[in-house]
Parts: sequence; C-alpha cells; structure tokens
Amino acid sequence: MNSQGGGTPAATDGRVLLELQGVNTHYGPVQVLRDVNLEIKEGEIVCLLGGNASGKTTTLKTILGYVKPTTGRVVLDGETVNGQQTQTLVEKGISMVPENRRLFHRMTVRENLELGSYLRKDKEVPEDLDRVFDLFPRVKERLGQRAGTLSGGEQQMVAMARALMARPKVLLMDEPSMGLAPVLVAQNFDIIKKINEQGTTVFVVEQNANMALSIADHGYVLQTGRIVLADTAEGLLKNPEMRRAYLGEMD
Repeated sequence: MNSQGGGTPAATDGRVLLELQGVNTHYGPVQVLRDVNLEIKEGEIVCLLGGNASGKTTTLKTILGYVKPTTGRVVLDGETVNGQQTQTLVEKGISMVPENRRLFHRMTVRENLELGSYLRKDKEVPEDLDRVFDLFPRVKERLGQRAGTLSGGEQQMVAMARALMARPKVLLMDEPSMGLAPVLVAQNFDIIKKINEQGTTVFVVEQNANMALSIADHGYVLQTGRIVLADTAEGLLKNPEMRRAYLGEMD
C-alpha cells in the first residue's frame, strides 16, 4: 500500500476539535508512531483503521496523555495538550470507551455511570442520565445490578453510557466491535451513529473496516505507525488498495 505522507482528507466545513500534527511517539528506543497527522472536525465521525501492532492503541494513548509525543503536537480545540494528565483532558472535553469495556465489575451499573460524571460541576447531569437511558433502555433496567454480571453487549452499553456522562466534545472509542456477536456489532454501530447525530463528535479506532466506514465521514489507515491512506469514508470504500488489503476482496 502506498504511503500518502500522513496527509489529511479533503477539507470540509467545520471547526477542528482534535488534531495530531506530525506526531512521533517512542517506547524507549522503539519508534511506534511516525509523523502522524490527522484531524477530527466538530460533528464528524472519523475512524482510524489498521491491523494488530499498527499503532492504533498508541495513537489513543498519545491523545489521552498516557504517552507523550517525542515530537509533534496533540491539539484539542485549539490548545496544545501534549502529555497533560488524563483527568485534565477529560475536563477539557475528551472521553473514552476503552477496549474490553473495563467497567468496575463489583460496582453497580449506577455507580459506574456516576463515575463518568464525577469531574462535572454543572447541574445538567440528570439531563444527561435521561439521555443515556433513552439511548440504552437496558442500562436503566440494570441500574442496581453489578456490572460484572452483565452480558458482553450490556457491558458495552454501560461503557458507552459512562463515557457520555462526561459530556465530551470528542468521544474516543477503542475497538467497539471486539468480543461482540455480529448482530450486536451492528446494533453498537447504529448507536454510535445516533450518538453522533445528537451532537457528539466521535473518533473510532477499529479493525472492522467495513462497519466503521459504513458510519464514518472520514477515515485514516495506519500501518506500522504511519498513516498510509486518508480520505472520506466513501473514498476509502472505493479505493482498490483499501478493498484488497482491509475489506477482504481479491483481484
């Protein structure tokens, strides 16, 4: 697959909420991200695609402040936030649905949701709780139940609801299809689309290229730490290299 020089998709209207500018990231002497440039505009769903060991998780860790870029910038709503503490970034508008959900299994569903809003000081938390109940009626039914006793699909709902309780400007999602049955994957992505339609900007890191591109506005393909393709979702779906390498089609 030919490198596109870490470029960005064709410009569209909208304010850039989250941007990586020439980011290089190392773990000790090992370079993991190489001159990564990407942007997520207000109101978009943007997906980052790639196989195992492509650098997707490191990209998220760099955004969240777990890893500081060696060079380059992470910019959130116009402010450079390289290496800031995760708690600070949550307060500034980033929320995360982690891979494998990572709920507090011994706590109830309600307690997990309350943790999602613990940094908020506004008075609109009850309003957002009603919103997540509308999105996830099953979550409302399970409020008093320990999170660890829920099914995988129900845990994914709680993880998404917990992240939304922070009222994020940008919602990050790490492999939302992992470990779910195909019918639940489709339902999950339908909900992500609905969350976006309600006004939340979404950045999805995902191996399931077909599903992610079906709901995304723009997409990037990461390969061994480099952005090798960047285009609209429609453009990526039509790209011959993309179709061969990531969508399972043969010549």
